[in-house]
Amino acid sequence: MSGWLLILTLLLLGGVLSTLGDRLGTRVGKARLSLFGLRPKNTAVVITALTGALISALSLGLMLLVSEQLRLGLFELDQIQARLRDSRSALRQSQADLDRSRAELSRAELGRSQAMAGRQRAIDSQHKAEAQLNTAQTRIAALRRELQPLQRERTRLEAERLRLSREVKGRDAEIRRTEAELSSVRQRIAAGEKELKGLEGNVLALRRGDVVIASGQPLATAKVKLGTSSQAQSVIEALLQQANLTAFQSLLPDQKPDRQILLVPRNDIARLKTLLTKPGTWVVSIRSAANVLRGEQRVLAFPDLRPNRQVVRKGEMLSRTTLDGDERGAELVRSRLNLLLAAAFARAQRQGTLVDGLQFDANDFNELGRALAERPAGQEATLEATARNNADTPDPIVVELHWLNPGKDSDRRRDRQP
Repeated sequence: MSGWLLILTLLLLGGVLSTLGDRLGTRVGKARLSLFGLRPKNTAVVITALTGALISALSLGLMLLVSEQLRLGLFELDQIQARLRDSRSALRQSQADLDRSRAELSRAELGRSQAMAGRQRAIDSQHKAEAQLNTAQTRIAALRRELQPLQRERTRLEAERLRLSREVKGRDAEIRRTEAELSSVRQRIAAGEKELKGLEGNVLALRRGDVVIASGQPLATAKVKLGTSSQAQSVIEALLQQANLTAFQSLLPDQKPDRQILLVPRNDIARLKTLLTKPGTWVVSIRSAANVLRGEQRVLAFPDLRPNRQVVRKGEMLSRTTLDGDERGAELVRSRLNLLLAAAFARAQRQGTLVDGLQFDANDFNELGRALAERPAGQEATLEATARNNADTPDPIVVELHWLNPGKDSDRRRDRQP
């Protein structure tokens, strides 16, 4: 029902009900009715009021009956307003969420755009890398083709280098052998020159008389290791007595050794005593200070002190020489054997021995000389002089002469001949 129709109906209903109420009130007033013990006038007023209330109630009921909006507005207005407020708040929240979603969507779109741009750059980079890889693979293939002949050349050069290295090593070994032989020859020459000078001095002394004690000749030698420093004096006295006895027997062999003919400076004796108190094993020698002729009454000497040490070891090779195939004469072989012994003695002297010579078996020496002289023509012989036992500084040195691999030298000689 429309609003105007409803208003018109209400007006008509109010007019009808008002008329009915007024007539009902008039009739009640005329009839002088009384309700609830009221006066008739008051009863008419009550009836009129009830009629007005009924008019209002009927008007309201009719409006509520015909208008759903009025019923909702009258009974559910507060709930509707609360829901409206909630809806408005939710709308604002939704609007804010929508704004945030739109902002996030914008950022997502921006990120997507950037990602697409990055993906495109990555694709471009990949294409570029693939192009570079293809170029590099092409270059690698070209380099491998170029490297193959270089590798073959390197292999050839390495083989050539190994061959040259072997040749150089062989030449170096030959040079070292030659240098060793040259050094040995120089040492023998130096030893010969030294011996020649000594012989020249002895010749000059012999022209003046009979030299029985040469300059530097040891008169007494002892290996000393003191337990206490108090033993130094007794050791020195015993050594001086032995040296004096040796000098006396050399100068005056037909006289009784009953006096002191050996003269040693006191300061040398004091210094020797001080040195002997130091720990260790020492070799003490009393040596002649000059050549002494037979018949002289005085011998001037000096002490020689040096630490004791091992000079040679058992089996040590002291010298070596090689006889050519044409060196077969007895005198020539004996000369080479003597030279071998001289070289061994020179090495022992360089290593610190104090003995005057080497000891060896004369029978073995002669037998070896005969075997070398009688060997077949053209056969080379390699000879060595080795120490038979260990020897310290004052100990005698015993040597053995060896012919290395007799019979094989000639085989090597024949192998070298064309």
